[in-house]
Amino acid sequence: MAVRAVIDTNIWVSALLNPSGFPAKVRRAFEDGLFRAVVSEPIIGELVGVLNRPRIKDKYGLEAEEIRELLILLEEKTEGVSLNGDFVLCRDPDDNFIVETAIKGQAQYLVTRDDDIKWDPEVIKFLEKSDIKVITVAKFLAILHRA
Repeated sequence: MAVRAVIDTNIWVSALLNPSGFPAKVRRAFEDGLFRAVVSEPIIGELVGVLNRPRIKDKYGLEAEEIRELLILLEEKTEGVSLNGDFVLCRDPDDNFIVETAIKGQAQYLVTRDDDIKWDPEVIKFLEKSDIKVITVAKFLAILHRA
C-alpha cells in the first residue's frame, strides 16, 4: 500500500519558491510516485490564494505558468476528498480543514511546518486515534526513502 499523506499548503508553496529546499524534494517524491497526496478544495483554494498574492509573486518572481503547472500536477495526481467543515479542533480555525482532509482522506501522515498543528497536543492526540502522524518535512522524506 502506498504511503498516503496530506501535504500542508505551506509546503507546496515553499516547494515552488525554493526549488532546492526540502519541500521541493517532497514535490519531486510526489512526482516520482513515492507517495499518494490527499487534498481537498480548501487546500487548493488556499494554495491558489497564497501563490497569487502580489507580494509573493513579486518577491519571488513567480510566473503564472509555474503556478498553473503546480495546480495541474495536483489536479491530475492527487486524491481529492470532500469536506463538511465538521472539525473544530485547532487554535487557528484555518487549520481545521487540514486536519479534516487527513481524517477524511485516511492519510497516514500530515506533513506540515505549521507550529499550531505540530505542537498542539489535542490535535496530535485526535489524529493519532485515526493512525495519522503529524510530522515535519525532513521526517517525511526520511520515511519515503526507507520505504
